Parts: sequence; C-alpha cells; structure tokens
Amino acid sequence: MAHVAKIPVIDVSGDGDQAQVARELVDAAVEHGFVYIRNTGKDIPVEAIDAAFEMSRRLFDAPLSEKQACTIQQNNRGWSAMNYETLDPANQRVGDFKEAFNFGEFVDGKAQQPIPPTIAADEPQISAFRDLCYNLSLKLNTLLGIGLEVTPPDFFTAAHLRARGPSGTILRFLRYPPRSDLSDTTAADVRAGAHSDYGSLTLLFRLRGQPGLEVLARDGVTWMPVPVVPPGTEHDPAPPILMNIGDLLSYWTNGLLRSTVHRVVFPGPAAGAAASSGGANGGEGEEGGAAGGGIGVRVEGEVDDGPRYSIAYFCHPFGGAELGPVPSERVKGYKGGLAEGNPYAERRVLTADEHLQMRLRASYAQLYKGKE
Repeated sequence: MAHVAKIPVIDVSGDGDQAQVARELVDAAVEHGFVYIRNTGKDIPVEAIDAAFEMSRRLFDAPLSEKQACTIQQNNRGWSAMNYETLDPANQRVGDFKEAFNFGEFVDGKAQQPIPPTIAADEPQISAFRDLCYNLSLKLNTLLGIGLEVTPPDFFTAAHLRARGPSGTILRFLRYPPRSDLSDTTAADVRAGAHSDYGSLTLLFRLRGQPGLEVLARDGVTWMPVPVVPPGTEHDPAPPILMNIGDLLSYWTNGLLRSTVHRVVFPGPAAGAAASSGGANGGEGEEGGAAGGGIGVRVEGEVDDGPRYSIAYFCHPFGGAELGPVPSERVKGYKGGLAEGNPYAERRVLTADEHLQMRLRASYAQLYKGKE
C-alpha cells in the first residue's frame, strides 16, 4: 500500500485558544514542513476559490499569442510555457510539463504587468483573491510567531506588510496537461521537478480528483502522495488549503521550520502498487533535485486523467527585510542546521530579495542566460 503523507489538519479560523493553534502549527512546520489548513470558508470563501480556478482555465485557454505577449520576465511575473521552467535541472531531461502564470503586485485592483486580454475584465477579482491570500498569510505568520514565542510575536508579520515596500510575493495559476496530450514524455518525466519553495510560506489550492503532489520523506528516498482531501475533511465545503514552509523562512529560522522537498508527478497505477522513489536536493512551488520515476501512486478515490489545475500563493517578506537572527529562544537553541533541500547552507545575513534572486536564477536558466 502506498505510504500516504501524514500531514496534520489545523483549523485557524476559530476564536478558540490561539496559543494552542499556534503551537500545533509550529509543531507541524518543524516536523513536516507541510500542514493542511482546514477550509471552512471563513478566511477565503469557497466561491472566491471556485472563481479563481474558473479564471485560470480561461487564461490558459487564451490564444497562444496573448500568452506569449505576457512572457515571464526577470521580475518573475508573466507566463511561462511548457518545459520553460526547470525546477530540478540536475535530474530533469527537459523542463517541467506545465504552464504557469505569475501575478505580482496589484494597485487599486490593476495588475502592474501585462495580462492577456481574455482575462482583462477579471483584474479586480484576481486582485481581490490575492488580497484574501495575503490576509491569510499574515494570520499564519502571526501564529508562527506566537508558536515560536518570538518577541514581539508579530516579528514575521511586520516583515510581510505591504506598507514596508515591494516584495517577491506571487500569485501563480498552474495548468498541467494530461500525458495523453503530450508526445515526448518518458516514464521518468515529472510534471514539476523536485524542489523546495523559495519564500516564507506557500498557500496551495487544489481541486478534488486532481492529485499528483508528493513530498519527500525524511529518509531522502521515499516519495509520499499528498491527498487533496485528507481523512476527516471529506464533508468540508472545499478541500483544505495546503500550507508549506519555504526556504526563506527555513533559512531565517536556522532550519528549525522545515522546507520540505516536493514534486508533481503524472498519474500512476492504482494505490497498492509500489511508489516511485529517489533522492532529493523550487511547481507547485519552486527548486530542488531528485532522482526516480515520475509516475506516482494514486490515492484511493483520486483519479486524475485530465488536465490538472492548481493555484499557489508564494508569500515573501518585503524585499529589504534582513534575514538576521530571529528573537526566539527556540530558534536560537536549535542546532540542527538548515533544512534539507536548502542549498544555501552558509549562514549569513541576506535580504529577502537577495535570497529570491539566487533561487530564480537556478530555475529560469534560459531567462537569465547572457544577462549576468
């Protein structure tokens, strides 16, 4: 039987004991690097999520010429075509089998970048969804500060306030075509290469019946599928939002908070077959390295035979934030070193922008080629 990832489910929407919720969130971030945020519709209405997925479908169905006019630039905004991004360059034969569109900052509901005319009328709605994600990310950063007993507890939150200045925060729409639409894949190919995300934390939205995400176990070998709908959430109004710690926050906390390597694979045999595995080194998110096949084990009840859509919100501090010592005794006392998957093990004070640029250059080699 497939070893399904055992990731905790936490409800952050209530008015109960926030200190206890914060401790549970930190424990999950330390042990797993991933946590399901129960989706009750209070923080992000289900209707807003459904509308965002509908806009995503229309965006990727737009004429190729419209998308090409919005090709991704070095500011990490815009459209990236099939095989353009390579999250695991050390192990991938070709780039990722996905399309993506990155939305950066919005001002008064208007994108500060070109967007396809097909979705031009949706700018305010995309901006509003980005705002909902932003507000949830602030809540989660506050809870992490409380759980780590940081002084002051809003230490992380304050670094993520928009008023502090521009950041690398990105709202990303993703589409992964089915293998049947592709003519040049092999059994070893993956939809998104093994990687750990770049920023502070990621919010991932997925659709029922569209699995494919896998996390690498602590043994550095075993890949474990991450169900879209974990046990106990089957009757919730929407699948849980999956939150994971990014390399920046792991770096900032000396590796106490775990930035876990993950990937997206093509549908595989029914559950019960052996899982593919490999060793690892940012997608849903961004970078990394892993060997092993790209055919995953299907989780019971989750059968993905068509295109796969997901939406990721990559939260970053403002660009000038210095990733210096975190005022937390638990962080100071942690001696485990930087999390697995973070290639920047030499500890020095970087700004958020410096950390991000190191990661982008690894994933978008052709974008930066000849532009050093």
